[in-house]
Amino acid sequence: MDASRLFLIDKVEGYSMEFSRLVAMLRFTRITTLDEVRGLSIEQLDFRYEESANSIGMLLSHIAAIEKAYQIETFEGRYLTEEEIDSLNPALQLGPEARIYRDKPFEAYLKELEKARDKTLETFATLPDSWLYEQSMFWGGKPGNNYFKWFHVLEDELNHRGQIRILKKMYNLQSTM
Repeated sequence: MDASRLFLIDKVEGYSMEFSRLVAMLRFTRITTLDEVRGLSIEQLDFRYEESANSIGMLLSHIAAIEKAYQIETFEGRYLTEEEIDSLNPALQLGPEARIYRDKPFEAYLKELEKARDKTLETFATLPDSWLYEQSMFWGGKPGNNYFKWFHVLEDELNHRGQIRILKKMYNLQSTM
């Protein structure tokens, strides 16, 4: 991405104007998330301040799993099957089972995030703007459109980036004691 356009929600080459806006926001969110975690050691990625807490690595796996889940829900227009849920878990739900996400370098999480994002961006380039406004039942049986669903993917990553920042501070505090 051209760094001089980082703070512009504007036309992105290869996308319609509506998708350009969404892509610009998704890209900025991902760039800032990766800036937070790039260069972290395996120990830092695995740090949990208590037994029941998530680690940064767990959160990165979750971010990728959420994107894959929303690809299925929106690109294929259906709910995930039990088999798909099983393949995305434990990253999708997090919790104690997600503790398997450990002993991995940053590059392994980056590869997972990039693979999911590449599919999203490739698919977005093929869809008409009207797709963003297609509605289906969403949380609690209320209507939601694809635009909101992808906004939620972005929002979820932002929330977890906040957790990542807190975990980094807690790790640094703990390592100075």
